Amino acid sequence: MEIRVLNYFLMVAREENITKAANLLHITQPTLSRQLMQLEEELGVKLFVRNSHNISLTEDGLLLKRRAQEMITLAEKTKQELMREEEITGEIAIGSGELQGMEIFAKMMEKFRQSYPEVHFDMYSSNADEIKDRIENGLLDMGLLMEPVDVSKYEFARMPQKEQWGVIVRKDSPLAGKDFVTPEDIAEFPLITTKRAMVLNELHNWFGDGADGLNIVSTYNLIYNSIMQVKQGMGILLCLKLDVNTEGVTFIPLSPALEMGTVLVWKKNQTFSPALEAFTKFCRECLKSMT
Repeated sequence: MEIRVLNYFLMVAREENITKAANLLHITQPTLSRQLMQLEEELGVKLFVRNSHNISLTEDGLLLKRRAQEMITLAEKTKQELMREEEITGEIAIGSGELQGMEIFAKMMEKFRQSYPEVHFDMYSSNADEIKDRIENGLLDMGLLMEPVDVSKYEFARMPQKEQWGVIVRKDSPLAGKDFVTPEDIAEFPLITTKRAMVLNELHNWFGDGADGLNIVSTYNLIYNSIMQVKQGMGILLCLKLDVNTEGVTFIPLSPALEMGTVLVWKKNQTFSPALEAFTKFCRECLKSMT
């Protein structure tokens, strides 16, 4: 599969019209149709459902759409890394959850750019499991991950700040006036909680004997949308403390306190771009000075 043809495919998938896609690509409609047919023949699958007005993707087409974007992103990243100059330049792709530790990390990023202003960062927000997958696939260079997490495949540096767990409730909730909440306080409420299995195990340990009877009504990988569910009365949100103020809800810490560490990870035994090599070294030195 050629990157050029994958770009053609993605344009058609976006526009759902071959003629319009051909115009945007500055090629003829017959040429584009021929390229798509050859792509289907090469893969041995049908990618499109065609009708008189537009075209849509088959299940195989949807799969290729996801993979094609990843392949194009990886190809562009590889090209940037190979175009090395004496001056350190380029992009560093970093994945992170919604963490208080990002404040410290953002300060490190800005300090690094003071020395290397031609380096820029591409941030991707998700949970630790998805970030690790993207690192393995070469789509991210580094990840800021909340523990517990398996880091056996990675070089890593531990962040100095702990992440604090609690609940977000509506301000009219009977829990809203509490300084902290216990397992008994929240066990009877509908819960919105993370879907990460390793973190769920830690939360179940915190609940103790009452864990099996929890009423989990929704799960999340990032917190913001779940706050909207809390506002609509779906339940209370079991999550990390973030330094943000959202109208109509309040954060209450857990008791006994539940805290988790975070680690900055990158692949072992890899040949890095000069920018990434410089940044990982810089991060190690910064974090070492904080301990």
